[in-house]
Amino acid sequence: MLDALKPQVQDKILILMQQYKDDPRKAKIDLGVGVYKDATGLTPVMRAVKAAEKRLWEIETTKTYTGLAGDPAFNAAMVRLILGRDVPAAAVATPGGTGAIRQGFELVRMAAPDATVWVSSPTWPNHTSILSYLGIKTAEYRYFDASTGGLDVDGLLADLGRVAPGDVVLLHGCCHNPTGANPDAGLWSQMADVLAARGAIPFVDLAYQGFGDGLEADAEATRMLAARFAEVLIAASCSKNFGIYRERTGVLIALGGDRAVTQGNLAWLNRQNYSFPPDHGARLVTMILDDAALRADWMAELEEVRQNMLTLRQGLADSLRRATNSDRFDFVAHHRGMFSRLGLSEAQVATLRDDHGIYMVGDSRINLAGLNAGTLPVLAAAIAQVI
Repeated sequence: MLDALKPQVQDKILILMQQYKDDPRKAKIDLGVGVYKDATGLTPVMRAVKAAEKRLWEIETTKTYTGLAGDPAFNAAMVRLILGRDVPAAAVATPGGTGAIRQGFELVRMAAPDATVWVSSPTWPNHTSILSYLGIKTAEYRYFDASTGGLDVDGLLADLGRVAPGDVVLLHGCCHNPTGANPDAGLWSQMADVLAARGAIPFVDLAYQGFGDGLEADAEATRMLAARFAEVLIAASCSKNFGIYRERTGVLIALGGDRAVTQGNLAWLNRQNYSFPPDHGARLVTMILDDAALRADWMAELEEVRQNMLTLRQGLADSLRRATNSDRFDFVAHHRGMFSRLGLSEAQVATLRDDHGIYMVGDSRINLAGLNAGTLPVLAAAIAQVI
């Protein structure tokens, strides 16, 4: 049986991670892997998380299962965080945001097997990988204009105008991955108008709430969609904004329909996939969100993280302007979140890796959080040499 297996295409980011680890050069820069890092290159444990873990260690009396949907208190806390208030919704805890995306796609396949899922061009590669594995029909809508580093607004709206009734449109709620380019409020409203007219169902991937324009601002588009559409799916991750990547904490929220029936189907999907979801990270998140002091400290540290990334963005844009004597890369300062796509060729990316020890994804997506004040001018000088 096992001899019949065929090699799978390896994830390019995972390959890049290994190449970086194997590189013996000390002056190397990792801009590939999508995790937040501080100026020392560490992904720190947030203060509120440490405090909650200590408190949990003291009061926890059992490690028995939670329900199939996870702890109801966690699901309710995440609904409030994302939507700003208690909203009647079906929800399940999942192993990270990826688990939420996977369960959401599974739900789409169960409820509407003939529906097409539309994804932005480009999108996070795992979106299309999972959709392909599940055999779900997909289509792309234009999104990014590589020549400007901004959005292809006309192409975006035109393609959304081709969505069929009942199709699902996957939207990045904030901090678009991999481009960092995001719609403003006016464009979000236009997109919603088109999708509503077409009878489409929005599916929001909200992986970076708090990393862009702020905790509340980053949820505005999702809240607008939740208010305007009869049915909305939302997949959210706690990996980034709580810094608990390895705890695999996420949530899938479904609005609309018969809530009890939807909740039952979500719980059933959990049972088929991994039975009971992990609880440790979810319990920490719940403790933080439901405790005024812990929440305030978490929000303060999250804002420090966000401001650090904005400083790095502006610093890189300024360094590139000086190094290239042009405004070609000014768009970097206007992007949000950890990522930007620089518009370099694969050959230029390879030269940066081979000659300068600078690692980024082949499409020139970089993780700004992999930089610090010392490496900004190094990266800018290297890019100026290869372009």
